[in-house]
Amino acid sequence: MAGQFVDRPLSWLVRRVLDRAGRGRYLVGITGPPGAGKSALSIALRDAINTEAGGAVAEIAPMDGFHLSNDVLRAAGSSARKGEPDTFDVDGYVSELRRLRTTPVGEPVPWPTFDRSIDAPVPGGVVFDRQSIVLTEGNYLLLDDFGTRRWSAVHPLLDECWYLDAARDVIENRLLDRHIRGGRTPAAAHDKVHHSDLRNADLVATTRERADLLLRWHAGGYAVAGPPRASAVDPSIL
Repeated sequence: MAGQFVDRPLSWLVRRVLDRAGRGRYLVGITGPPGAGKSALSIALRDAINTEAGGAVAEIAPMDGFHLSNDVLRAAGSSARKGEPDTFDVDGYVSELRRLRTTPVGEPVPWPTFDRSIDAPVPGGVVFDRQSIVLTEGNYLLLDDFGTRRWSAVHPLLDECWYLDAARDVIENRLLDRHIRGGRTPAAAHDKVHHSDLRNADLVATTRERADLLLRWHAGGYAVAGPPRASAVDPSIL
């Protein structure tokens, strides 16, 4: 990895995005293992960007809106594996990212969200129109599935992609809490985390070297390092 981690306030990330965004839509991917805090970072970043810009110029396009439906997963016998790469509508996600890139700012583009209370996507949960900055967050944004060219089609559609890391014990505890709050028994939550979620985390960890920026939550801010590729080092962040 290039460089050492340096503590940065959220405002530094906000400035980075605003300085790089142009006239069209600017797509920022936020990836990392389940439980790393991607959703929390996306919300904080969106709100801070909009405050700094003085208007609603940023919005979140979550990958989780493309979970396959529970009926489809049950029919395939895949319910217990929900959240793994093949339990998403990858083609739909890629198609809608491309639509966001190519649709002029001001024209509406509906985007599905995910409601954890019902464990299901919500079609058109958010609508992009005048927002020129798109924050799309999810586990598999940097996944390279080689011959299928499905998940690997995501990265080229992004202007930059950040990897949010967290210690394994932090991820495990957050995921256990998430599943228990979602209605699972402690035993069922343990099985889900150890037989699916942490396996996903190990897969996602193999993608971190493809990120443009590495982040870790630290002491009320973000510890920033990278880019991990030495050839892509931006001296302004080191």
